[in-house]
Amino acid sequence: QVQFTESGAGLVQTGGSLRLSCAASGRAVSVSTYNMGWFRQAPGKEREFVAAISWSGDSPYYSDSVKGRFSISRDRGVNTAYLQMNSMKPDDTAIYYCALASPINADYSARYNLEDEYDYWGQGTQVTVST
Repeated sequence: QVQFTESGAGLVQTGGSLRLSCAASGRAVSVSTYNMGWFRQAPGKEREFVAAISWSGDSPYYSDSVKGRFSISRDRGVNTAYLQMNSMKPDDTAIYYCALASPINADYSARYNLEDEYDYWGQGTQVTVST
């Protein structure tokens, strides 16, 4: 129903930067009205919330571990979300997933960090930060 194209991942040294992009499209889904989030899963760990942004782009949210280093944005015209990652650390090494949350889900401002808030998920893309 929704196709994702994730790009920008790769290998970076500690202190470096990467920018992830997530383009979404769907025939029966109005992607521009969906809230968008990024999650990540490190080896041997559970998937965790990283950042999210409301459908309007007015409200960004961040986990404490990335606040001040990562920045999320979106371009509704091309249905794409971006995750700018600066001052990266080895602990940022993970598979990063883009996800969409339906606008009909209630109270996104209180649930943006919960996996079950999201209806569609990208395939994930590997980010590796070397020491």
